[in-house]
Amino acid sequence: MLAGSLSNLGFRRTWWRRCLGTLLLCTSFAWPGFAQTERWQQLDTRASELTRSGTYAEGASVAQEALEVAEATFGSIDLRVAISLNRLALLRLRMGMYSAAESLYQLALVIREQSLGPEHPVVAESLNELASFYESQNRLTDAEPLYRRALAIRENVFGREHPDVAESLNGLAGVYYDQHKYDDAESLYQRALAIRQKALGAEHLDVAETFSGLATLYETQKKFAEAEMLQHRALTIREKVLGPEHPDVAENLIGLADIDYDQSRYVDAEPLYLRALQIREKAFGLEHRIVAASLHDLAGVYYAEGKYDEAGRLYQQAIVIDERALGPERRAVATMLDGLAGVYYAQGRYADAEPIYRRGLSILERVLGPEHPAVALDLYYLAGVYYAERKYSDAEPLYQRALAIREKALGPEHPDVAASLYSLANSYYAQGRYADAEPLYQRALAIREKGLGLGHPDTVQIVGSLSNLYLAEKSMPMQNLF
Repeated sequence: MLAGSLSNLGFRRTWWRRCLGTLLLCTSFAWPGFAQTERWQQLDTRASELTRSGTYAEGASVAQEALEVAEATFGSIDLRVAISLNRLALLRLRMGMYSAAESLYQLALVIREQSLGPEHPVVAESLNELASFYESQNRLTDAEPLYRRALAIRENVFGREHPDVAESLNGLAGVYYDQHKYDDAESLYQRALAIRQKALGAEHLDVAETFSGLATLYETQKKFAEAEMLQHRALTIREKVLGPEHPDVAENLIGLADIDYDQSRYVDAEPLYLRALQIREKAFGLEHRIVAASLHDLAGVYYAEGKYDEAGRLYQQAIVIDERALGPERRAVATMLDGLAGVYYAQGRYADAEPIYRRGLSILERVLGPEHPAVALDLYYLAGVYYAERKYSDAEPLYQRALAIREKALGPEHPDVAASLYSLANSYYAQGRYADAEPLYQRALAIREKGLGLGHPDTVQIVGSLSNLYLAEKSMPMQNLF
């Protein structure tokens, strides 16, 4: 979901932007600073091209120059300054400079509100962009009200059946998906789909976008047949409109591969991931970040198939690409490090896995803060290494911290909370601390039974662990039970 929102962020062209561009072009010839106006337009176009090609560092330099020209030529609250701010914000986001990106998006929104008023559709576009940024950072409580405000503006200005309304519905549906509000997400996706099909036609690229979002939702709900059908429909549209080698086609190939992967159909997933990788390498070059993401996907298949050497090689290649493109202290690098550490863990190479997990954890704590769910995941992984090494005193505080983060960030009934409860209980059980383990097993069981049902393998697993605990308690000498 989040990858989809990132790929669209900052590139949409709605009616107002086309009108604004025409206005700028016409008025620039009468403007005293015509040369500077033309210079700004050239720089903005070049920055856009570099963004699309993935040349983010050079693009950011050009966008910064465009911003300086705009401020000097038009004044600090001109709408063209807002355009340059948004352009630079997207580049900073792609470079992993999240704080800088947020400030730029916010400033662009302020300029547009001051220049046009709070209910203008251009303001709605800025709200959508800032909301999409927050969604990409998992700041869902920040994203939701912005999407809602953009939706209200667009419905008021355009009516309920306009394509721009569908765009806001699509974004808000993504937030609901990330919040695990699947019924709400499905309702909004369906409404966005109906608007887009009616207004734009059944084979429009925006229709394919909504198909993809709805397919991801169904995949998460294990509705694999429905998900696969929608991904195929999206793929067909994009291949027809864009051609079989377009990067957006790769997104649907990955979506289909994910569905196969989730069903352990690794033989089917592998060629889809491989084709997506080849498309991206051809479109962006071998050193692009998005190529690293495809290497990560393919490595995951090899890992699942037990091909650890191949998986490790691809993870290492992806790490090198991301470090060169972003620098060594970025979230994407931490993700790749986790993959490589996971390979070493699976091979029983715990001494190799531990420092890699620690490095990934350190990156995430600096980039996201110590209370982020992604930090909890790395704490969970690192605790798993210590558990495997029977270093229970080292594992326990990490499991406890991961549990506390997840409860606060995700709520007490989230599946990840159940996973933390179960792992912490296992640590207590391994130390013979049955009285400490039992309530955690019981609570994890209640969460999984409610969310997954009694017959789900994850639920059955906890039932088995509880049974083992009760058997172990019965075998203990009586004095040890008190």
